[in-house]
Amino acid sequence: MRSLLLSSIAVGAMAFAGLAFAQLALAQSAETVPTENLQKLSGMQATGTSMAAFQPVPQNDEYAAQLRKNLEQIKLPPGFKINLYAVVPDARHIAVGPQGVVTFVGTRKDAVWAITDRNKDGAADEVKRFAPSLAFDIPNGPCFSKDGFLYIAERNRILVFPAAEFFYESPDIAVGQVVKQGELIPKEEESFNHTARVCRIGPDKKLYVQLGQPYNVQPKEKVELYEKVGIGGIVRMNQDGSERETYAIGLRNPVGMDFNPVTGELWTNDNQVDGMGDDQPPGELDRITQAGQHFGFPYLGGSVRIPDFKDAEPPANAVPPVVETIAHAADLGLVFYTGNKFPAKYKKGVFTAQHGSWNRTEPVGARVLFTPLNDDGTAGEQEEFAAGWLNADGEYIGRPVDIAQLRDGSLLVSDDFAGAVYRISYSQ
Repeated sequence: MRSLLLSSIAVGAMAFAGLAFAQLALAQSAETVPTENLQKLSGMQATGTSMAAFQPVPQNDEYAAQLRKNLEQIKLPPGFKINLYAVVPDARHIAVGPQGVVTFVGTRKDAVWAITDRNKDGAADEVKRFAPSLAFDIPNGPCFSKDGFLYIAERNRILVFPAAEFFYESPDIAVGQVVKQGELIPKEEESFNHTARVCRIGPDKKLYVQLGQPYNVQPKEKVELYEKVGIGGIVRMNQDGSERETYAIGLRNPVGMDFNPVTGELWTNDNQVDGMGDDQPPGELDRITQAGQHFGFPYLGGSVRIPDFKDAEPPANAVPPVVETIAHAADLGLVFYTGNKFPAKYKKGVFTAQHGSWNRTEPVGARVLFTPLNDDGTAGEQEEFAAGWLNADGEYIGRPVDIAQLRDGSLLVSDDFAGAVYRISYSQ
């Protein structure tokens, strides 16, 4: 499907829009689609959706003013500043358009949001729903290919939008199914829990998707199935959905990953078991150096044995985390910094977002961390970078989810509690 789309680029931008979308429609025509509108859009037909469906979000009302005031509590290293980039309800994972036109933000509900900073002043001029004629099911994970294909990983489906960055102004937009509804994981394994999928396009141009397993600790009889299909791990496939394979396993609920720009290795966060007390097991920052590695779960959480599997022998080749983080802080989004606007110490290091604990007697997290890399590609000592969303009263005023880099070298941080995206910039 993708090769057909790309073959028409040479005839020009407008021809690409028409021919590529027509080819996409033909490739989809034999499929059974889950909704009437998806079928219409795959066939280049209008759905009749009103422009009112965009549901634009106010950016300068009293709520936005309070969010700006809340940011006065955020502590950053000298020279850094933070501002409200956009009010975005339920903001989760972020995909910055490769042309710098629009940024897309997923949610754990039914909306994907499009953010536009038209005057390039570092704050959104417009936030509105993306593709409002479609019904999304937990569209947490948007990601872009370098050539502008937007992928959205849902609970149990992956959609592709071939030119989202330039046609997002219409409620109707060309769409295809990379993985059809009910085929990302077995239907009987669908759950309300651990459904926040995240995707990335790798240096090999393949699509990588994280699949959290739905239990606190899965039953023993599920282990073989989960390792086979990649639940509790990361799967990869061609960008048309073909040649799927399990890339990494032994993760509990991975939500956030990025590729090292120097080595091409994939790094991931992993959220560990609840109910073992405030201080164990630790969260994980993991480094995947080759396909097929096992990271220990459900036998291990970091270096700690999981009681449910205490009588089972962990895999002999289980890979330990490169960083063990504070227990239950919920490490989510991560990004390698490749810009030139921050001080040299941050170049090619890893920024990670801690969402914050939900069941710890003393809450922790709600901050952004930085991990430098050593010369050999291993992790240096992790440090706090941005904090203050967990205030002195132990109350959350925000919960960071994801981090993304803008073309100008600044960072975006999403917050699903406050419903916002922030921008962190640096000036000497």
